[in-house]
Amino acid sequence: MGDVADKIAYFQAITGVEDADLCTEILAAHGWDLELAISVFTSQNHHPVTEYASEPTTSNTPPTSTNQPPAETGLIASGSGGPPGLAWKIITLPFSIISGSLGLISGAVGLGVWAAGGVLSYSLRMIGFNLGRNGESSSPLVSVSASAVEAMSFVNSFDRDFGSIRPSFIAEGFMDALQRSRHEFKLLFVYLHSPEHPDTPMFCERTLCNEALVAFINENFVAWGGSIRASEGFKMSNSLKASRFPFCAVVMAATNQRIALLQQVEGPKSPDELLTALQRVLEESAPVLVSARLEAEERRNNIRLREEQDAAYRAALEADQARERQRQEEQERQEREAAEAERKRKEEEEARERAAREAAEREAALAKMREEKLQSLGPEPAKGPDVTQVLVRFPTGERKERRFQCSTTIQSLYDYVDSLGCLEVEKFSLVSNFPRTVYGSEKLALSLKDAGLHPQASLFVELNS
Repeated sequence: MGDVADKIAYFQAITGVEDADLCTEILAAHGWDLELAISVFTSQNHHPVTEYASEPTTSNTPPTSTNQPPAETGLIASGSGGPPGLAWKIITLPFSIISGSLGLISGAVGLGVWAAGGVLSYSLRMIGFNLGRNGESSSPLVSVSASAVEAMSFVNSFDRDFGSIRPSFIAEGFMDALQRSRHEFKLLFVYLHSPEHPDTPMFCERTLCNEALVAFINENFVAWGGSIRASEGFKMSNSLKASRFPFCAVVMAATNQRIALLQQVEGPKSPDELLTALQRVLEESAPVLVSARLEAEERRNNIRLREEQDAAYRAALEADQARERQRQEEQERQEREAAEAERKRKEEEEARERAAREAAEREAALAKMREEKLQSLGPEPAKGPDVTQVLVRFPTGERKERRFQCSTTIQSLYDYVDSLGCLEVEKFSLVSNFPRTVYGSEKLALSLKDAGLHPQASLFVELNS
């Protein structure tokens, strides 16, 4: 904190000293080192009070305090430092009023500038502008909160100074650690570390690093630690109203983003004393933790049941949809097959009708052709010297006989055979035996007399392949 007014305001909030001039003198005497001034002031302020020094303040708030109205800081905490003497207050009252007013105004202005700067910086980072200290663009790093960096720095520093046998401090910010304890249904053990306090090394080595105490804390609590020289540790010392160090507290998450302070232990304590205090608060808070765990388990079971019911409903719906699709596909397949069968039936019926029609047409054409050929033959002549008697034998053994004029051509004999309708084929030949003579197309124009068939002839029909 670089602003003098802010340092004075924080010093007043921690120590309870209302006189701004006195705070200024104390801070100036310690080189404006806020942490050193607070540490020296709190240790010197409590030494004259023998009873208070021998019995550090320990307040115990039952778990049901989560339903009590929380303080404006978001914590239910108690304890503060003692104010200076009455005579000094009366002497410095006018200056206190003026200086306090100026300090309040300066603090409000500084807080507003700090908040505006933070919002502007965050907005620039969100739109891609990440500027370094000199205004140069710097490459984005892994997103780690400042509170997490401070927590990791505290853990590393503690390990370096006192070894690795310690509570398993979470390397996260305070609110993250609080949420972790809430999810694990445990209380949060808080240790505020004051490096300059004379009681700190002895407390850390003999109490906080005691193996039995460490095992108990790690098993039953989520542990978080912070140095009051760091930003978040300093803010937590203000919120928890830490008036003496070493300082330990047990807190838990309450409603409306509040924090319930269940136990605080200030000043040096032996491992047994701190263990007894932690056991007592753990026993008192057990019903609340068990109830919260059961409620969470019930919520998880309800969610799992709803998910299972939703999954079963979706599976049943998908099965119904699959069956409906299968039914529709089967119905469409049957409709396609029926349509195809109907199409084939119609085609076959049309083919039969066309074949019957064509056959009828052919038959009609043949009948017409026979009739025309029969008409072309004229009436059968009577017997006479110019009349030839012709006998025609068919492959079936049937015989037909007719008289023709000897001048009639061989073509007329073919027309006569066609007009009888005794053959199913159109191509045939008239053949005579002894000697075998075929009266083919080259002899169609010959007369019966010229062909040697007068006065009588016997011919048989030979089908052409």
